[in-house]
Amino acid sequence: MKILFVSLGCDKNRVDTEVMLGMLESHGYDFTDDTDEAEAAVVNTCCFIGDAKEESINTILEMAEYRKSGKYKALIVTGCLGQRYQEEIQKEIPEVDEILGISSIDKIVQALDETLKRNELFSHKNYFDNVNKLQRGGYKRVMTTGGVYNYLKIAEGCDKRCTYCIIPSIRGSYRSIPMEDILKDARSLAEAGVSELLVVAQETTLYGTDIYGEKKLPELLHKICEIDGIKWVRVLYCYPEEINEELIQTIKNEPKICHYLDLPIQSGSDSILKRMGRRTNNAEIRKLVKHLREEIPDICLRTTLISGFPGETAKDHNETMKLVEDLRFDRLGVFTYSQEEDTPAATMPDQVSERVKTTRRNKLMKLQQKIAFEGADSMVGKTVDVIIEGKIVDEEASSLDGFTYVGRTYKDAPDIDGYVFVSGVQKDLMSGAILKVLITGSNEYDLVGEEAETYEFTE
Repeated sequence: MKILFVSLGCDKNRVDTEVMLGMLESHGYDFTDDTDEAEAAVVNTCCFIGDAKEESINTILEMAEYRKSGKYKALIVTGCLGQRYQEEIQKEIPEVDEILGISSIDKIVQALDETLKRNELFSHKNYFDNVNKLQRGGYKRVMTTGGVYNYLKIAEGCDKRCTYCIIPSIRGSYRSIPMEDILKDARSLAEAGVSELLVVAQETTLYGTDIYGEKKLPELLHKICEIDGIKWVRVLYCYPEEINEELIQTIKNEPKICHYLDLPIQSGSDSILKRMGRRTNNAEIRKLVKHLREEIPDICLRTTLISGFPGETAKDHNETMKLVEDLRFDRLGVFTYSQEEDTPAATMPDQVSERVKTTRRNKLMKLQQKIAFEGADSMVGKTVDVIIEGKIVDEEASSLDGFTYVGRTYKDAPDIDGYVFVSGVQKDLMSGAILKVLITGSNEYDLVGEEAETYEFTE
């Protein structure tokens, strides 16, 4: 039987999808991306903000039509939307056969087998284990990233409980995955040819505090860097207030760790940060960024902001603009505030209009665009390492012209940052190879360059 598996939302969800694909493959199921060829569907959903919720619902509705017509023999929903809206989904979309909770993805084979055995429409059965169940790793995964890079999930859930965020209610409290399981996952990915590991969780900086009694991210990173085949390690989702000196020195001194740090700050206004339930302020953010750049001068810093949080005034917005202008983050994304039910922020007074949210977002992005373009221009003339992701085939080019490759620098996380287009390479390279590239120009967020030399990665 061929299964259509749709994965929506964040990279943590992608890891769950790959684990479920591995379980299904081990039990003889095949997969297809063709909706007409498929015989059953699984939708791994997201509901972090309104747009994600809408996308998930629309995808389920599309699959429900195939299930209703009899084309599909099963329709299973997993992920955050299923966890949060179990009753609503089965009332409004009765074609959904089964829903798996966040902590029940290990039941995917059982759920699909039972649905096919029943062979009855509107015969529902759900799987919802305790949302705070201890997370484990070490599962076989079917990779969906192309193989050059992949994500290494080290924890589940969150204890921060920011007033705008529904994640703790859906995914539970912070639970670290045991280190031996994570290292098993990392070794498996390396053996499968993955060159770059992206370390992810709702918050990576608190790794180990719940099961080991102290922050263990630096130790974990050191052990990951010992694994043969892994060339780059990139750390995402580090809350500013939890970044300590041990972590900074680990990033600085481990040659495999990219000098890249993702630290979401959400706002530059102390009053808004307080309303958000964040545990840092403008001065502390400035101090941290200054220290990071002193210790690691070439570090690339990414952050995210929320525009139009309840109660945000023009003064608050201008304080955020000033912070962005002063700190000149290398990478920055802005989300308009999404009023999520069952969060404290949803019932706060002084909700900001959609028009104002969007206007403020656009102003922040326009400022960041200028900073980013200037940053790209400043790379011209420098020689940098580029990890190769693919090759552009030009039917009109002769063999003397060489190949054009697409890759990323250490400053570019996959899917969210820019690319480097390297022309005139006179050799056929495998994806995952590292090329020394002389940057010769920039095109907005992307760079162009030519080969300087290739080399084998060594510690």
